[in-house]
Amino acid sequence: MFSRHCFVWLSHSQALDAVIAGFDSAWAFFGGVFEVVIPDNMKTIVTDADDTDPRLCQGFVEYAQWAGFFVDPARVRAPQDKARVERNVRFLRDSFWAGETFVDLAEAQAAVEDWCRARAGMRTHGTTGLHPIEVFTEHEAPVLAPAPAGRYDLPIYRDAKVARDHHVQIAKALYSVPGGLIGQTVAVRADAKLVKIYARGVLVKTHPRVPTGHRSTDVEDLPAERTIYALRDIDRLIADATAHGDAVGAFAQVVLDHPLPWTKMRQVYKLLGLCRRYGDHRVDAACRRALDAETDSVTVVGRMLERALEAEATQDDPIPDNVIRGRFARSDDHFAVTPSGVTR
Repeated sequence: MFSRHCFVWLSHSQALDAVIAGFDSAWAFFGGVFEVVIPDNMKTIVTDADDTDPRLCQGFVEYAQWAGFFVDPARVRAPQDKARVERNVRFLRDSFWAGETFVDLAEAQAAVEDWCRARAGMRTHGTTGLHPIEVFTEHEAPVLAPAPAGRYDLPIYRDAKVARDHHVQIAKALYSVPGGLIGQTVAVRADAKLVKIYARGVLVKTHPRVPTGHRSTDVEDLPAERTIYALRDIDRLIADATAHGDAVGAFAQVVLDHPLPWTKMRQVYKLLGLCRRYGDHRVDAACRRALDAETDSVTVVGRMLERALEAEATQDDPIPDNVIRGRFARSDDHFAVTPSGVTR
């Protein structure tokens, strides 16, 4: 600005939230937004410096669009692009910092803003011969764009890997992703209201933002066989078990009769796996016997099926008659037991 009026923002960080906080304070100090901002090539604003085609940080670009200003980064190692700013650094150091001590950053910020208005703003500038704050008020302030109302909703930008359950984790919450992206890394933008998921630059899913520890799952994103587990649909799981047999459904209902039924869902899936392995008829009979024995252990049902299968194999494959007995082997009658319990 030709008035040489200045604003100083103190910060311990160059993270995006700290930089945006500095810009917001500048708009409040000047009473409006400048049409063009010429920043240095800090990584928060410029991700890839170039004299003619710099690449800007997407987060800062969105903030600039929200606030209503253009970004024109200075060239690398070209102080003449922002000579007036560079010249003020020495003046700030000698006039404000020299001999000063502050309790904390807030006190220093309040002091430097007073310095900008009184000392720097009211000095007689060596080049213009005028007071910078008076020139700014008369010529520059009227052409500033209005400062944006409210605070900028700073989004979260993350790269996330799609897990096997078709979800990504953002800010300790889970969001579903359409099938076919398991194991791939997607780009995520999350603000206070929406979470947008991009795959190779293409928007593939939008979710409402949910609190920490919650999840947002779209049934259409999941394969049919995983929908029940993902949504913890206990009634649907019992109905699927009943389709394999009434006793199977009744046994599944007993297993899920728990204060935290979703913690027992894997046992019911194991029961359904037994149906696929041994057949519905055998599992239904085993579940009926297990219910009679008042047990809800799927492992016990599995053992019952294994033993029943072994018994069937023994009956179907008896010992052949041509087995040669040992020379000194005793006859079967030797091991017979009389009614009194005495061996013959």
